[in-house]
Formats: sequence, structure tokens, C-alpha cells
Amino acid sequence: MTALTVAACGRTFALPRPRGPHSAALVERLREQPQVDAPWPATPVASADPIGDEDLQLALYLCYELHYSGIANVDPAWEWDPRLLAFRAALERPFEAAVRALAPPADERELAEVGAALHRIVAADDGPPLSRYVETRASLEQVRELLVHRSAYQLKEADPHSWAIPRLSGAPKAALVEVQTDEYGGGQADRIHAVLFAKAMAAVGLDPTYGAYLDQLPAVTLAGVNFMSLCGLHRRLRGAIVGHLAAFEMTSSLPNRRYGNALRRLHFGVEATDFFDEHVEADAVHEQIAAWDLAGGLAAGEVALAPDILFGARALLALEARWAGHLLAAWERDERSLRAAAT
Repeated sequence: MTALTVAACGRTFALPRPRGPHSAALVERLREQPQVDAPWPATPVASADPIGDEDLQLALYLCYELHYSGIANVDPAWEWDPRLLAFRAALERPFEAAVRALAPPADERELAEVGAALHRIVAADDGPPLSRYVETRASLEQVRELLVHRSAYQLKEADPHSWAIPRLSGAPKAALVEVQTDEYGGGQADRIHAVLFAKAMAAVGLDPTYGAYLDQLPAVTLAGVNFMSLCGLHRRLRGAIVGHLAAFEMTSSLPNRRYGNALRRLHFGVEATDFFDEHVEADAVHEQIAAWDLAGGLAAGEVALAPDILFGARALLALEARWAGHLLAAWERDERSLRAAAT
């Protein structure tokens, strides 16, 4: 295994700086051992903007990371501590409600033909032209920022969607496994997509260590990853995580082509572009499997999940649009799109 493959496997990170009372209280507890009789922070209060709430999104992100590879020097027993789960649920409720408010409900025609509806939804998406900007105008520093933002998900690519595997059966399950097999390198550790992304980060002078830039990731970036974790962890949202994956695959090929072109424009070679070029080819195939065999097949077999499948797709597009708008607005002001680095 290469050094980057090993680094991608060892994904624990240090507790970050808190961003408010809820993340501060959580960080304080996670530094301790779980104790049944220890007091717990008050239930989080409602947020005016849960998606953009730095405190809420960081606290939720840390709660979810306990279910992935864990956090350095944090007792693994916290993962299933009932008080922490209740705290997480209090963060999830306003977040899920805010995301649902972004996604209009599906109509009867869409519910009757989910695969076709996904294609129409994606075709009609008019989100900010981030990939075109990156391809033609972005500076090296802006491309580095893009990779830092994307590292929140790409360094664990496919994992939130994999939680759906034991919750599906038959043809949809087989379709999901087919997609995920490619994401995990088809059995080759150095072709795991998370490893390819780590190599791209290193090639442009970034630290590919998992969680290295957590303190700099704004709420709007964490929200996109948190939504995947929310849907992946809750069986009731298995339709949403399938719809999310379908839309993700259907909208990935062209942006990745453009990101690869941007890196070539900036004179980077295959170490930097391999991840993006791989997705141009792979996602062109995956989008058909994900739309028809996975999402369409799941809706045909479990009709009641059709609304959530389309919700997951629309939620992805809405969260991506807000995230892309954040980056473009910052760059148009000649500002960084990341939070200030730790000092």
C-alpha cells in the first residue's frame, strides 16, 4: 500500500475548535469518559438558519463522525451513548426540516416514473456555474480551496451511501453494490476514489490527511456531508440516500471533466487529474445504473419510498447550489471561501 493509501485508511482526526455553545459543550463531553450520571448540555434551541449555522453543523458533524472512523482520543463508547444520540436528534430535527423546505414535493407524474423524473429534475437544475468558473477562470489558490471543501466528503467517498446496502434487497441492492464497487477501487486499494482524491490534494500542495482542514470548512460545506450522514444512518430515509446518490452520479461527470481541465490549465499532471478523469468515465456509467436500476427499481419495489427518493435528489441539488453560490460569491469579492485557519 502507498503512503497515501495508508493515510486514507487511518481517518481519525483531533477535536476541532468549537463554534458556539453546542459544539463547545459536545467537545467538552467528548474529551471525557462516558458517565451515566454526568450532566448533559441543554437541548439545542431552534436555529434561524440550520443549514448555515456554524455551531449546529459542526456539532452534528462530530456526532456523525463517531459512526465513521471515530475521533482521536475520544472513547468509542460515545458512539451509542443514549444522551449523545438524543443530543444529535435535537440537532437533526431542525436541519432536516430546513432541507425539506428547500425541496418541493414530488407530483403524481414524478412518483409514477421516478427514473424519468430524476432525469428531468437534473436537466432542469440551474445552479450556480461553479465548474465552468473553475475550468476557465479559477486561480490556483481557488482550485486548492475547492479541493479543501470537497475533502469533507471525498476523503470518505461512498461511505454514507454504503449504509443503504443492508437496507435494500434484490435488484436495487445489486445496483448499489455495482456502483459502490467502483467507488472502492474494484478491489484495488490504490484505486479507491478517496485515495485518488488524497493524491490530488497532495499534488497541488495540500495536506491529504483526513480532517486536516475541518476548522476551515464552513457550515454550508459541512451541511452537504451531514445530509448524507443523516440519510445514511436513518433507515426511514433509505429512499432519500438512494435519490441523493442517483442525483450525485447524474451530475458528476461534466463538473469533474471541467475540474480536471482546470488542473491541466494550471499545468498539473496525472497525479492531480486522475481522480477527476476517473469520475468522467465512471459516473457516465453510474448515472444510468443509479437512475434506473437503483432509484427506479427501489421505487417500483417499495412505492412508498418514491417521495423520499425524489426528495433526496432535490435536496442534493439545493444544497450543492447553496454551497456553489457561497464559493462564487466569495471569489467574486476576491475573498477566501474558507473559514480563517487556526492560529
